[in-house]
Amino acid sequence: MCDLGFARFCLPVDFSSVVVEMIQLVTRQSRSRLLAKRRLRAKRVFDWVLCGLSLPLVLPVIAVCAVAIRLESSGPIFFCQMRTGQGGRRFRMFKFRTMKKNATELKKQLEHLNELTLPDFKISNDPRITLVGKFLRKTSLDELPQILNVLMGTMSLVGPRPTSFTAETYTLQQTERLEVIPGITGLWQISGRSDIDFDDRVRLDAEYIRQQSFWLDIKIIFRTFMAVMRQKGAY
Repeated sequence: MCDLGFARFCLPVDFSSVVVEMIQLVTRQSRSRLLAKRRLRAKRVFDWVLCGLSLPLVLPVIAVCAVAIRLESSGPIFFCQMRTGQGGRRFRMFKFRTMKKNATELKKQLEHLNELTLPDFKISNDPRITLVGKFLRKTSLDELPQILNVLMGTMSLVGPRPTSFTAETYTLQQTERLEVIPGITGLWQISGRSDIDFDDRVRLDAEYIRQQSFWLDIKIIFRTFMAVMRQKGAY
Protein backbone atom coordinates (compact mmCIF):
# COMPACT_ATOMS: atom_id res chain seq x y z
CA MET A 1 0.00 0.00 0.00
CA CYS A 2 1.08 3.60 -0.57
CA ASP A 3 0.83 6.37 1.99
CA LEU A 4 -1.60 9.25 1.64
CA GLY A 5 1.09 11.65 0.53
CA PHE A 6 1.65 9.68 -2.61
CA ALA A 7 -1.93 8.44 -3.15
CA ARG A 8 -2.36 10.52 -6.25
CA PHE A 9 0.56 8.73 -7.88
CA CYS A 10 -0.95 5.33 -7.08
CA LEU A 11 -4.14 5.82 -9.09
CA PRO A 12 -4.54 3.59 -12.14
CA VAL A 13 -2.82 4.95 -15.23
CA ASP A 14 -6.13 4.81 -17.20
CA PHE A 15 -7.92 7.13 -14.75
CA SER A 16 -6.36 10.29 -16.15
CA SER A 17 -7.08 9.23 -19.71
CA VAL A 18 -10.73 8.59 -18.82
CA VAL A 19 -11.01 12.08 -17.32
CA VAL A 20 -9.44 13.59 -20.44
CA GLU A 21 -11.82 11.66 -22.69
CA MET A 22 -14.82 12.84 -20.64
CA ILE A 23 -13.68 16.46 -20.89
CA GLN A 24 -13.17 16.10 -24.64
CA LEU A 25 -16.62 14.52 -25.02
CA VAL A 26 -18.31 17.34 -23.10
CA THR A 27 -16.37 19.89 -25.14
CA ARG A 28 -17.41 18.28 -28.42
CA GLN A 29 -21.04 18.14 -27.33
CA SER A 30 -20.96 21.82 -26.30
CA ARG A 31 -19.43 22.79 -29.63
CA SER A 32 -21.99 20.67 -31.47
CA ARG A 33 -24.90 22.36 -29.65
CA LEU A 34 -23.39 25.80 -30.30
CA LEU A 35 -22.93 24.96 -33.98
CA ALA A 36 -26.51 23.70 -34.19
CA LYS A 37 -27.83 26.94 -32.66
CA ARG A 38 -25.78 29.05 -35.08
CA ARG A 39 -26.98 26.94 -38.02
CA LEU A 40 -30.59 27.34 -36.87
CA ARG A 41 -30.24 31.13 -36.57
CA ALA A 42 -28.65 31.32 -40.02
CA LYS A 43 -31.43 29.15 -41.45
CA ARG A 44 -34.10 31.39 -39.89
CA VAL A 45 -32.47 34.51 -41.37
CA PHE A 46 -32.30 32.78 -44.75
CA ASP A 47 -36.00 31.88 -44.55
CA TRP A 48 -37.07 35.39 -43.55
CA VAL A 49 -35.00 37.10 -46.23
CA LEU A 50 -36.23 34.80 -49.01
CA CYS A 51 -39.86 35.09 -47.86
CA GLY A 52 -39.55 38.88 -47.60
CA LEU A 53 -38.16 39.14 -51.12
CA SER A 54 -40.89 36.90 -52.54
CA LEU A 55 -43.88 38.58 -50.83
CA PRO A 56 -44.41 41.27 -53.55
CA LEU A 57 -44.82 38.44 -56.08
CA VAL A 58 -46.66 36.00 -53.82
CA LEU A 59 -49.32 38.29 -52.33
CA PRO A 60 -51.11 39.02 -55.65
CA VAL A 61 -51.14 35.29 -56.45
CA ILE A 62 -52.59 34.54 -53.01
CA ALA A 63 -55.31 37.14 -53.62
CA VAL A 64 -56.27 35.62 -57.01
CA CYS A 65 -56.35 32.10 -55.53
CA ALA A 66 -58.53 33.27 -52.65
CA VAL A 67 -61.06 34.88 -55.01
CA ALA A 68 -61.17 31.75 -57.20
CA ILE A 69 -61.84 29.49 -54.20
CA ARG A 70 -64.62 31.72 -52.92
CA LEU A 71 -66.29 32.00 -56.35
CA GLU A 72 -66.40 28.22 -56.87
CA SER A 73 -67.73 27.07 -53.51
CA SER A 74 -68.85 28.31 -50.13
CA GLY A 75 -66.70 27.70 -47.12
CA PRO A 76 -63.37 28.95 -45.75
CA ILE A 77 -60.61 30.04 -48.13
CA PHE A 78 -57.87 28.57 -46.00
CA PHE A 79 -57.58 25.03 -44.69
CA CYS A 80 -55.95 24.89 -41.25
CA GLN A 81 -54.74 21.57 -39.91
CA MET A 82 -52.79 20.56 -36.82
CA ARG A 83 -49.41 19.13 -37.77
CA THR A 84 -46.48 17.66 -35.85
CA GLY A 85 -43.34 19.79 -35.82
CA GLN A 86 -39.92 19.87 -34.18
CA GLY A 87 -39.74 17.92 -30.95
CA GLY A 88 -43.21 16.47 -31.56
CA ARG A 89 -44.89 19.82 -30.85
CA ARG A 90 -48.22 20.38 -32.57
CA PHE A 91 -48.86 23.54 -34.59
CA ARG A 92 -51.46 24.92 -37.00
CA MET A 93 -50.40 24.70 -40.66
CA PHE A 94 -52.07 26.82 -43.35
CA LYS A 95 -53.05 25.78 -46.87
CA PHE A 96 -55.61 26.87 -49.43
CA ARG A 97 -58.79 24.82 -49.19
CA THR A 98 -58.87 22.45 -52.17
CA MET A 99 -61.69 20.14 -51.07
CA LYS A 100 -65.40 20.29 -50.46
CA LYS A 101 -66.63 21.29 -47.01
CA ASN A 102 -67.63 17.70 -46.13
CA ALA A 103 -64.28 16.18 -47.19
CA THR A 104 -63.65 14.62 -43.77
CA GLU A 105 -66.92 12.70 -43.83
CA LEU A 106 -66.31 11.58 -47.44
CA LYS A 107 -62.81 10.30 -46.55
CA LYS A 108 -64.30 7.62 -44.30
CA GLN A 109 -66.37 6.37 -47.22
CA LEU A 110 -63.35 6.29 -49.55
CA GLU A 111 -60.75 4.64 -47.28
CA HIS A 112 -60.98 1.34 -49.18
CA LEU A 113 -59.67 3.12 -52.32
CA ASN A 114 -56.47 4.34 -50.65
CA GLU A 115 -53.46 3.84 -52.96
CA LEU A 116 -50.76 4.43 -50.32
CA THR A 117 -49.76 2.75 -47.09
CA LEU A 118 -51.42 4.20 -44.01
CA PRO A 119 -51.14 6.75 -42.49
CA ASP A 120 -50.80 8.31 -45.99
CA PHE A 121 -54.00 8.67 -47.98
CA LYS A 122 -54.30 9.19 -51.73
CA ILE A 123 -56.79 8.15 -54.38
CA SER A 124 -56.79 9.01 -58.07
CA ASN A 125 -59.47 11.48 -59.21
CA ASP A 126 -60.43 12.19 -55.60
CA PRO A 127 -64.10 13.29 -55.74
CA ARG A 128 -63.59 15.50 -52.69
CA ILE A 129 -61.32 17.90 -54.62
CA THR A 130 -62.92 20.94 -56.26
CA LEU A 131 -62.05 22.14 -59.77
CA VAL A 132 -60.07 25.11 -58.44
CA GLY A 133 -58.54 22.82 -55.85
CA LYS A 134 -57.32 20.43 -58.54
CA PHE A 135 -55.54 23.29 -60.30
CA LEU A 136 -54.03 24.56 -57.03
CA ARG A 137 -52.71 21.11 -56.17
CA LYS A 138 -51.38 20.48 -59.67
CA THR A 139 -49.40 23.72 -59.51
CA SER A 140 -48.65 23.43 -55.76
CA LEU A 141 -50.19 26.87 -55.24
CA ASP A 142 -52.21 25.40 -52.37
CA GLU A 143 -48.99 25.44 -50.32
CA LEU A 144 -48.41 29.20 -50.64
CA PRO A 145 -50.09 30.16 -47.32
CA GLN A 146 -47.36 28.21 -45.51
CA ILE A 147 -45.19 31.27 -45.97
CA LEU A 148 -47.10 32.48 -42.89
CA ASN A 149 -45.85 29.43 -41.01
CA VAL A 150 -42.29 30.21 -42.07
CA LEU A 151 -42.58 33.81 -40.90
CA MET A 152 -44.09 32.61 -37.60
CA GLY A 153 -41.19 30.21 -37.08
CA THR A 154 -43.23 26.99 -36.99
CA MET A 155 -41.89 25.91 -40.37
CA SER A 156 -38.85 26.43 -42.58
CA LEU A 157 -38.61 26.63 -46.35
CA VAL A 158 -36.70 23.32 -46.39
CA GLY A 159 -37.09 20.42 -44.00
CA PRO A 160 -39.07 17.24 -43.34
CA ARG A 161 -42.73 17.60 -44.26
CA PRO A 162 -44.87 17.84 -41.08
CA THR A 163 -47.39 15.03 -40.63
CA SER A 164 -50.98 15.33 -39.46
CA PHE A 165 -50.64 12.40 -37.05
CA THR A 166 -49.04 12.84 -33.63
CA ALA A 167 -45.50 11.94 -32.56
CA GLU A 168 -46.83 9.03 -30.46
CA THR A 169 -47.59 7.13 -33.66
CA TYR A 170 -43.97 7.37 -34.85
CA THR A 171 -41.61 4.43 -34.58
CA LEU A 172 -38.23 5.02 -32.93
CA GLN A 173 -36.54 5.23 -36.34
CA GLN A 174 -39.07 7.76 -37.64
CA THR A 175 -38.58 10.17 -34.69
CA GLU A 176 -35.31 11.37 -36.23
CA ARG A 177 -37.31 13.61 -38.56
CA LEU A 178 -38.65 15.47 -35.50
CA GLU A 179 -35.18 16.75 -34.59
CA VAL A 180 -35.42 19.72 -36.98
CA ILE A 181 -38.03 22.32 -37.93
CA PRO A 182 -40.38 20.94 -40.62
CA GLY A 183 -40.33 22.48 -44.08
CA ILE A 184 -42.49 23.36 -47.05
CA THR A 185 -40.25 21.28 -49.28
CA GLY A 186 -37.49 18.72 -48.86
CA LEU A 187 -35.60 15.87 -50.51
CA TRP A 188 -38.65 13.69 -51.11
CA GLN A 189 -40.51 16.51 -52.86
CA ILE A 190 -37.80 16.59 -55.51
CA SER A 191 -37.62 12.79 -55.66
CA GLY A 192 -41.20 12.00 -56.63
CA ARG A 193 -43.43 14.24 -54.48
CA SER A 194 -46.71 12.43 -53.73
CA ASP A 195 -45.59 9.21 -55.48
CA ILE A 196 -43.23 8.28 -52.60
CA ASP A 197 -44.46 6.18 -49.68
CA PHE A 198 -43.99 7.30 -46.07
CA ASP A 199 -41.10 4.96 -45.24
CA ASP A 200 -39.13 6.29 -48.21
CA ARG A 201 -39.94 9.84 -47.13
CA VAL A 202 -38.56 9.09 -43.66
CA ARG A 203 -35.37 7.75 -45.23
CA LEU A 204 -34.92 10.87 -47.37
CA ASP A 205 -35.70 13.13 -44.41
CA ALA A 206 -33.02 11.37 -42.35
CA GLU A 207 -30.57 11.83 -45.23
CA TYR A 208 -31.37 15.55 -45.31
CA ILE A 209 -30.89 15.93 -41.55
CA ARG A 210 -27.44 14.31 -41.72
CA GLN A 211 -26.32 16.38 -44.73
CA GLN A 212 -28.18 19.67 -44.17
CA SER A 213 -26.37 22.81 -45.22
CA PHE A 214 -27.05 26.23 -46.69
CA TRP A 215 -26.15 25.09 -50.21
CA LEU A 216 -28.25 21.93 -49.96
CA ASP A 217 -31.29 24.08 -49.06
CA ILE A 218 -30.70 26.29 -52.12
CA LYS A 219 -30.35 23.21 -54.32
CA ILE A 220 -33.59 21.71 -52.96
CA ILE A 221 -35.51 24.99 -53.44
CA PHE A 222 -34.30 25.25 -57.05
CA ARG A 223 -35.13 21.60 -57.83
CA THR A 224 -38.54 22.00 -56.14
CA PHE A 225 -39.31 24.90 -58.46
CA MET A 226 -38.33 22.75 -61.45
CA ALA A 227 -40.46 19.81 -60.19
CA VAL A 228 -43.46 22.14 -59.79
CA MET A 229 -42.96 23.48 -63.31
CA ARG A 230 -42.96 19.90 -64.63
CA GLN A 231 -45.88 19.04 -62.31
CA LYS A 232 -44.07 15.80 -61.48
CA GLY A 233 -45.77 13.73 -58.79
CA ALA A 234 -48.50 16.30 -58.12
CA TYR A 235 -52.12 15.30 -57.63
